[in-house]
Amino acid sequence: MREQVRIGCGAGFWGDSAEGPKQLVDSGEIDYLVLDYLAEITMSLLARARAKDPAAGYATDFPSLVAALAPKLKERGIKVVTNAGGVNPQACKAAIEDKLREKGIDLKVAIITGDDLLPRAAEFADTKEMFSGETLPAKLWSMNAYLGAFPIAQALDGGADIVLTGRCVDSAVVLGPLIHEFGWQATDYDQLSAGSLAGHVIECGAQATGGVSTDWQLVSADWDRMGFPIAICKPDGSFVATKPVGTGGRVTPETVAEQIVYEIGDPASYILPDVVCDWRELKLTQLGDNRVEVRGAKGRAPTTHYKVSATYQDGFRSTGTMMIGGVDAVAKAEAVAAAILKRTRALMTKRGLADYLRTDIEVLGSEANWGANARRRDTREVILKLSVHHADKNALEIFGREFIPPATAMAQGITGFSGGRPSPTPLVRLFSCLVPKTAVSIEVDGQSFSPSPLAGEGRGEGGVREAQVETSPESAPPPLPQGERGLSAQEAGSVSVPLIALAYGRSGDKGDAANIGVLARKPEFLPLLRAQLTPEAVAAYFAHYMPSKVERFEIPGLSGFNFLLHNALGGGGMASLRYDPQGKMMAQILMDFAVQIPAHLLPPQAGGGRERGG
Repeated sequence: MREQVRIGCGAGFWGDSAEGPKQLVDSGEIDYLVLDYLAEITMSLLARARAKDPAAGYATDFPSLVAALAPKLKERGIKVVTNAGGVNPQACKAAIEDKLREKGIDLKVAIITGDDLLPRAAEFADTKEMFSGETLPAKLWSMNAYLGAFPIAQALDGGADIVLTGRCVDSAVVLGPLIHEFGWQATDYDQLSAGSLAGHVIECGAQATGGVSTDWQLVSADWDRMGFPIAICKPDGSFVATKPVGTGGRVTPETVAEQIVYEIGDPASYILPDVVCDWRELKLTQLGDNRVEVRGAKGRAPTTHYKVSATYQDGFRSTGTMMIGGVDAVAKAEAVAAAILKRTRALMTKRGLADYLRTDIEVLGSEANWGANARRRDTREVILKLSVHHADKNALEIFGREFIPPATAMAQGITGFSGGRPSPTPLVRLFSCLVPKTAVSIEVDGQSFSPSPLAGEGRGEGGVREAQVETSPESAPPPLPQGERGLSAQEAGSVSVPLIALAYGRSGDKGDAANIGVLARKPEFLPLLRAQLTPEAVAAYFAHYMPSKVERFEIPGLSGFNFLLHNALGGGGMASLRYDPQGKMMAQILMDFAVQIPAHLLPPQAGGGRERGG
């Protein structure tokens, strides 16, 4: 067993910088290169591509990337694990082997299959959607189970140099190598949770090395040369987050903590195929320059089901944008949007077409996403974004034809039609459900993978009982110090500061729910935040997003909270008509939330909110 395993992530999505993998391999500081390419919309697009061409359906640039890196991969013994196989790992493997033969380099490529359930969709016709309770649509674009890490470990056990998967949980590309290297078993829940945490931290690429961090000014000078993340992992599950020497970025407890809270939901019950994780009591320690040790992950038995993401078409969408300038630009943009909708509705009615299913107007530049908290109604230059959803493509052809004529028929100052006349495109929705693990047949390079439900019986997918889901201790939080129980603006000696002065955070999506992590810059700020940043207060602040419910989860180890705003994203990533369909900006919106704080606790430069926590 190695004393440590060094894993670098060179891609956080399909389209990430091609310099990431090269940087990590050239550094000589990694044993494994992992790349995460897949998202739900990617899966649906790959499935459509394969339907048109049996040789398509995978990340097409990956074989060339491997070929370019192959000499150093071979020389240094670096193994590669990635989900670049998409919905066609077989074709991806064939393309890679062709490239390697041309270079005369021998690397063993193994594939994991079985996640693609689309050919078997009829077997799951009675399956219900996890959140809405709806029945599985009859016609799907894609249907994939999120597989775990043990099949990857088995492929590595078999001598693979490159492991290609279809859909697996993002963190599995890191956990798989750790299971292989350290011999972790299916019931080593704490280690499996810790290995999953290492994967979660680095799977989004440079987000773990200071990318998209709250305190962006501390990193912006390095944006042109950002380092990609490396996790140096040990057999006990602890790991050090770092980056290649000489690269840009910032690896500190703050930047790592921001990535930990990204898209996790309840930190007490982050459910993965191999383990249910509890990340409430983590300890982050700065060991040196750009080196943060992470400890304290706990785990328990996984569930007996895989999560499955299916996608299907729900009519069509169309989005147009135009610039509008001048005095009262915001009011002009709103009037133009209303007129376009009124005109096109009238034309659709004449042609016997139904009304829009949904419309969405955003006046970008007026702080539209801040709702009642916006402060820029006086701006003289805005972008009008108008999105519409309709069951009939012909209706959206009318919308496209009528979107540009306002340049000569409505407000003065209209210009800059980005992309020209808007065209209809399919609107794709996500359908999330659960299927029994026993219903999913996994193969590792054509050989059946048999998960073991019992300890000591080799590689497996974990326990057979459902996880006992715990929730964070909202009912009994630590007591508030006297005098810090939710100060009001009228209390003597208190001042109002924006949340960013006291906290930092990160936001993302969990389907149609927005996830916002908020972490105190100093532990002494936590009681104030707990008292004032309540679920009710957050719901009121985001009232214009119309969340059906707001939950708050405690993360004591990180001195903060994770908020989950249910049904707040207009249908979620692929189905949302918004400019920010995945809630990426919502933490920044919340950073303007006003917090009352005793004057003696006021941090330096509170108005700008840039004091760093420890």
